[in-house]
Amino acid sequence: MSVLAVGLSYRTADLRTLERAAVGAEELDKVLHQLQQAPHVNEVMLISTCNRIEVYAVVETFHGGLADVSEVLGQQAGCAANELYDNLYVHYAGAAVEHIFSVASGLDSMVVGETQILGQVRNSYATAREAGTVGRTLHELIQTTLRVGKRVHTETGLDALGASVVSEALGEISDIAGKHAVILGAGSMGALSAGHLRKSGIGRITVVNRTYANAERLAGNITEQGIPAVAAPMDELAIRVADADVVVSCTGAQDVVLATEHVLPRAGRPLVICDLGLPRDVEPAVTEVPDVRVVDLETVRHRMDDLGGTSSARQIARATGIVLDEVREYLAGQRSAAVTPTVTALRRRAAEVVDAELLRLDNRLPELEPGVRDEFARTVRRVVDKLLHAPTVRVKQLAADAEGTDYANALRELFELDPASPAVVASPSPQPNTDGESK
Repeated sequence: MSVLAVGLSYRTADLRTLERAAVGAEELDKVLHQLQQAPHVNEVMLISTCNRIEVYAVVETFHGGLADVSEVLGQQAGCAANELYDNLYVHYAGAAVEHIFSVASGLDSMVVGETQILGQVRNSYATAREAGTVGRTLHELIQTTLRVGKRVHTETGLDALGASVVSEALGEISDIAGKHAVILGAGSMGALSAGHLRKSGIGRITVVNRTYANAERLAGNITEQGIPAVAAPMDELAIRVADADVVVSCTGAQDVVLATEHVLPRAGRPLVICDLGLPRDVEPAVTEVPDVRVVDLETVRHRMDDLGGTSSARQIARATGIVLDEVREYLAGQRSAAVTPTVTALRRRAAEVVDAELLRLDNRLPELEPGVRDEFARTVRRVVDKLLHAPTVRVKQLAADAEGTDYANALRELFELDPASPAVVASPSPQPNTDGESK
């Protein structure tokens, strides 16, 4: 089995398509179990953020796994799977490993170097693990992914150059110092928005959320950081927006949260609304309200395209080099691990042969003194261990270094090890190589 990555992001799909395919927090468990129950999928996790939806699955076959995952994504988007094909990218085996390492490092983000994605990968893994859809393969891959992402940010300083989508959206606002902001949503994006507003010199913040207790908690945290903040319930949204200069909406809801009815006449007082939701939180008609400007993810994407990126080419190259080194090391480790069960089986077979021959010796020479027999047994075992040591060490090295060679199968053939017998050898999964398919 190998890892398959199937997704769509700001690179391949417009905002409307991303909205259709987005998986809300309340739907994650359902979609994860739909994926895992597919015929060719054994393990699965799903990353759904403001600009990407990606499935990482351990599959039995490439084409079967791709068909299964595409079918579920199509159902989520409310369309046939083939309608999504032009928007999907696909990575398999080693290419899938390289992709998720790049994602976690911030190299595949709209704003190169942003660090929020690393936490999103961690949270997606935790959700999948709680849902029971993560096994050994994905567990090892994601643990390595998180380490690689952290290493890239630590060693390259890429995150110092990069920003988040939140900061880029707020960068569309000319001056917010001393003004009043409303944050709609009290999750991680709301907290991130509060941090950027504080750095920009915002005067005060109101947090509005469906769950009032969550709004209170975030407002308390903001106040502790030195910015006056209060919580408000959803039924006060229109009143709070009327008093605001800036609104940042990031609820993660599947339906419109901020409608035209919540945006009262401004009487010449400008209002900037940052819609960071996927699907969008803000009703499209709000853009037609006088004195109101809406900045959404599409706006941020165009801004980044116009800027042509802000990160240093040298730091990106350094980060890319780290990712490629880590991919090679990870795949080598996987190939080496694949041969380990067969090496264990070989040693077990050798021990069984020695035991059988010693038993035959006992039957033929029952008068042999115990001390002599014990010394003879130790000698035979030492000879066998020495004969097996070099080949078993070397086969692990060869498996790690040489791509595409099945040394485990060669050992099974040479020594007639039964791959179907769990008592003899645990069937290792075919390990990925770097010649993954991609689209």
